[in-house]
Amino acid sequence: MNKVNPKSLLHSKWTKVDIQNKEKHFVIVSVIFDEEQRVVECVIEAVMSKNQYNINWRDLKKPTDWKIGWQ
Repeated sequence: MNKVNPKSLLHSKWTKVDIQNKEKHFVIVSVIFDEEQRVVECVIEAVMSKNQYNINWRDLKKPTDWKIGWQ
């Protein structure tokens, strides 16, 4: 399981294990917190295509789907 701290998500780099649409490397470009400092929205951007996707930040914990950093 990948260790993910919600407060350090912004600008973190990720590699998708199962590549789709030739998008492999991603950066977290937006994280929005509520009043109780819980993540309510997380946006990830593909480096090459600049496509942005809303993502459940907890999905980044799955090593079968994501790797920390660009690999």
